[in-house]
Amino acid sequence: MGDKKSSGTDNQVGQLAEQMADRVKESANQIWLAGLGAYSKAEEEGSKLFDALVQDGEKLEARTRAIVDKPLTVAKEKVETVRARATGSWEKVEKAFDIRVSKALHRLNIPTRADVDLLTQRISELEAQLEQIEKAAAKAVKK
Repeated sequence: MGDKKSSGTDNQVGQLAEQMADRVKESANQIWLAGLGAYSKAEEEGSKLFDALVQDGEKLEARTRAIVDKPLTVAKEKVETVRARATGSWEKVEKAFDIRVSKALHRLNIPTRADVDLLTQRISELEAQLEQIEKAAAKAVKK
């Protein structure tokens, strides 16, 4: 019985969330359409209407700026905090991934870049020694 109540509540919550999302989408669409309508009117009626809309917008902006600025600042700070956490978390994930890949390559006996660089350096040293030995042998043969 508890499952039926739980799933019923889940359905209600899901429906409520869907309804809210639909309302937000509809609101955003209406705002978009209002903007397009204002732009269309401005084109039709010329710069006079456009100037009036700009003035009205400036008045509204002045009235709402004080109301919006504080929450906007708080939101920006929260976004920055979340971004910093996410960046730190991502760096930890990358580091953990690098360590795991490195361990896996080591278990498979696949050399690392450092191993290859060390071998390359050792080969260069051995080539130089071999060249010296060959020169010494060539001198000994000439005598």
